[in-house]
Amino acid sequence: MNSFELGDESAPLFPLPPQFILPKDKRPQLSEVTSLDSIPIIDLSDPSSSLVVQKISHACEEYGFFQIVNHGVPEQVCNKMMTAITDLFNLPPEKRKELYTTDHTKNTKLYNYYLHVEGGEKVKMWSECFSHSWYPIEDVIHLLPQEIRIQYGEAFSEYAREIGSLMKRVLGLVSIGLGIEEDCLVKKLGDEPRLRAQGNFYPPCPDPELTLGLPLHTDLNLLTLVLQSQVSGLQVIKDGKWIAVNAIPNAFVINLGDQMQVLSNGRFKSVHHRAVTNKYGPRVSMAMFYGPNLETMIGPIEELIDEEHPPKYRSYRFSEFLEEFYNQEGSRRMVKEVFELPN
Repeated sequence: MNSFELGDESAPLFPLPPQFILPKDKRPQLSEVTSLDSIPIIDLSDPSSSLVVQKISHACEEYGFFQIVNHGVPEQVCNKMMTAITDLFNLPPEKRKELYTTDHTKNTKLYNYYLHVEGGEKVKMWSECFSHSWYPIEDVIHLLPQEIRIQYGEAFSEYAREIGSLMKRVLGLVSIGLGIEEDCLVKKLGDEPRLRAQGNFYPPCPDPELTLGLPLHTDLNLLTLVLQSQVSGLQVIKDGKWIAVNAIPNAFVINLGDQMQVLSNGRFKSVHHRAVTNKYGPRVSMAMFYGPNLETMIGPIEELIDEEHPPKYRSYRFSEFLEEFYNQEGSRRMVKEVFELPN
């Protein structure tokens, strides 16, 4: 089975091809996942802004993840985006193949994740991902198959406008929670932040116990906002245990990236998470990433450092972080740890 048959509904489902089967110690152990306790759900329309800030701060310290509802992004805009990205993944394999690459430097790309295992083998993840920059959208759509260009371009342009505003609003609330100026985090990333989008497609899987949709990882950026279809699959580590992030209608999942942990000097957490598969139906998600550009200097924010809170990380140019990130490809990445200062 090549990567393009993943999205082919006519492809045989049984058995799970060997290139997707993980060694026993890397399998998801789904029976041990709890859905009783999940990540906080925060209502952004709450009239008490101080209570919203308090809830977000608690979520950032304890979970590194939260969901937001009543966020102000029209449902119709989200639905159009989900339809467009789903239609892209449902294109015939020969059409999707035109976008496929293993060159991570390409701006617009369809690709698979994999995990290095003992013996130098690669195990492919049960998913397909489509990634591109937010702007200029013209650079993306001219590469798409003709039949989806207009639909995807219109849906994404509208969606990116809404999400850009919402992300700045959330970053303002996070900043206030850290006790710094509301615009501090946005200013730290400058006028040209690195804005990336990634659609993820997880077809029904014949044996979800044997594989993963996305491997265990943390995000390399500052903030991630995820729109997911009404099929759960995202899981987060909390106190050494996996917890399921339930799909909630008209909600966004927010998670903190590695740059947030560094800028907050370790107070707010970038947490390991993964995507699991299921037998029953396809799952689609759309992740929007807000991060520094290659030249941005990142290090603990000065206002958060004092005698009691010495810096935990050294400063670095983001291009240096990115280089380390790609050096660790296929492994359980521990990138921010490379920049930790000795105690």
